[in-house]
This record gives sequence, C-alpha cells and structure tokens, in this order.
Amino acid sequence: MDFSEEQLKRYSRHIILPEVGGKGQKKISAAKVLIVGAGGLGCPVGYYLAAAGVGTIGIVDNDTVELSNLQRQIAHSIKTIDVNKADSAKQTFETLNPDVNVVTIKKRLDSKIILDLFKDYDIIVDGTDNFPTRYLINDACVMLKKPLVSGAILRFEGQVTTILPHDGPCYRCLFEEPPPPGLVPSCQEAGVLGVLPGVIGTLQATEVLKLILGKGTPLKGNLLIYDALGVNFRKVKIPKNEDCPICGKDPKIKDLNDLPEEYCSI
Repeated sequence: MDFSEEQLKRYSRHIILPEVGGKGQKKISAAKVLIVGAGGLGCPVGYYLAAAGVGTIGIVDNDTVELSNLQRQIAHSIKTIDVNKADSAKQTFETLNPDVNVVTIKKRLDSKIILDLFKDYDIIVDGTDNFPTRYLINDACVMLKKPLVSGAILRFEGQVTTILPHDGPCYRCLFEEPPPPGLVPSCQEAGVLGVLPGVIGTLQATEVLKLILGKGTPLKGNLLIYDALGVNFRKVKIPKNEDCPICGKDPKIKDLNDLPEEYCSI
C-alpha cells in the first residue's frame, strides 16, 4: 500500500523511527488484533492501537456502559451509557482514526465460538476481569498458536505478560487452575485506582506493536508486576511447565468443549 499525504502526516513520528519506518507502518496497517473486553484494559489498548493505525481491531464485549465504568474506561462517555461497550469503543476509535476498521463482536465468549473467532486475528489481547475467561482465552491461543498479551488489574497493582504458544510458558504454566470462586475479589468488590488500567493497558499495547513489528524483546516467560503506590516495576520469571495441561508434553486439554461450564462468558 502507498500512504496518502494525510497518512504520512498522521504516522510521521512512527515513520521517522528507524525501527519502524514506512515498512513497519505498513505492517501495523495490515495487522489484525482482537481485544477481548472493552473495559478498563481494553479501552487504552484499543485507543493506542487505533492511534498507531492497526488496520483491523476486533472487540469482544456483550456488556453495556454504566456510569461506574467512566472512572477508568476511557473509550466510553456519559453519552454512551446503556450502549453496548463494543459499539461505544468502535465509535471512539474510528473517530480518532478513520483508517482503522473496528469489528464488534457483541456475543458471550464461550468454548463453542472462541476458536472460530480467534483464527482470523494475528494477535489476541486479554482485557477481561475474571479468571475462567482468562484461562479459556489462554487455552484457545495455545491451540491456535496465536500470540496472547494478557493483563490484569486490582486495587493498586497490575500485571502484564506475553504468551507465545509453544515458544515459552503459557498462563497455565504460571497458574495451572483458576482459584476457587470468591477467593480473589473482583475490581467491583475490591476497587481499582482509575489510572491503573491506563498504565497496564498501555504496556499491553506496546507489547502488541512490538510483536507486529518484530522488534524488541517481548515479555515472553516473564510476568511484569506494577505497584502503583510504591511506583515499582518488577519482573518475575515464569518457568515452562512440561506437565502443563494445555502446552506440556502430554496435554490433558485437547478439546475446549470438555472444559467446565464456568470456563466461559464475558
């Protein structure tokens, strides 16, 4: 593709970077990224990917915007309360950058549709806020060998990791099974500092762009933990588990439909 004069101006700060250039910007424009969840994490991820010119951004969310979301979910506004979150985010991202095609998937994510949904995208971003869905996303990405950028937030702490299936550990290598229901509180129960998802979501978007460009070192095999109160970042090594039930030598999970019923929904 050839850039128009307007696009050359829009992406000029990318194009002058030797690590990006016109060739890299074309890679960004051709990329297809799926964001699961248009909430606290999905909003900043989508915002920056749209600004960067990612050609196709899919958004999965069947929830609607509520007033309590606006403290941190920056793609939404008072005008989109009661509007589907994917639709609200689409309007915001396409207003920011009309080059971007935002595809909305206003469905409940479950084991029956996830593989067909993920197969059309290059990179998957997990912006969900519940453990069963996080594991379902991980398992689908491992089966499809799709890169996954995963983030999590709670109170004043956030985490980011990048999973390159069969080229490093997956989420189940870190935590083999979800915690029992009720053991770990949700943001709704425990709260979250409004700016925290902006920090973590921006890191996720950075990982996505690095993967698209093939530049830098992804967070493969590392969990990056951010403590907002102490302004501390630390990396924790994630060892590859050869007995992992999804990516180990003898995987026990061979069909997502065999997962328990609670492994679904967003």
